Amino acid sequence: MCGLLKRETLEDIDIGFAYLPQFAGLGHGLEAANAILDWGREHPRLKRVVAIVSTANRASIGLLGKLGFAHDGERLLDAGKDPVELFGIGF
Repeated sequence: MCGLLKRETLEDIDIGFAYLPQFAGLGHGLEAANAILDWGREHPRLKRVVAIVSTANRASIGLLGKLGFAHDGERLLDAGKDPVELFGIGF
């Protein structure tokens, strides 16, 4: 799956993606996320999209880099849970 989400814990719209292990590394994530971002660029009310990812998820961090997202620091979204890395891209 790949799409835009509005989380209560984030100010901006969040792009989320998840794939079954057998489809990892085949380019589907990049293709789907680019399509979602293209859609977002066409909607003038959408000025910025963010993404959250666990620090250990190097594959997703790499994908966000290919998409042009910039690292925006570490965030604690839920008390008692591990912090996440926040990335963002503006339109």
